[in-house]
Amino acid sequence: MLIIDRFEGEYAVCEQEDGSFRKIPKVLLPPGSREGDCLVQDKAGDWQTDRAATRERRERLRQKLEALYR
Repeated sequence: MLIIDRFEGEYAVCEQEDGSFRKIPKVLLPPGSREGDCLVQDKAGDWQTDRAATRERRERLRQKLEALYR
């Protein structure tokens, strides 16, 4: 699984599970991809957004921010 960290020109800079980064051409991403989305490759090798993982990740981050500002 990869997480879109940011966009640089025609590339998405994605964080890999080991903490390293990898650039993926934006044209290979699902339409509407945005920073923070979790990506997985399907059997054909195409990138897909893992909506459940993205939701869970965003919720965890929201909870951390809430705890920080209490």
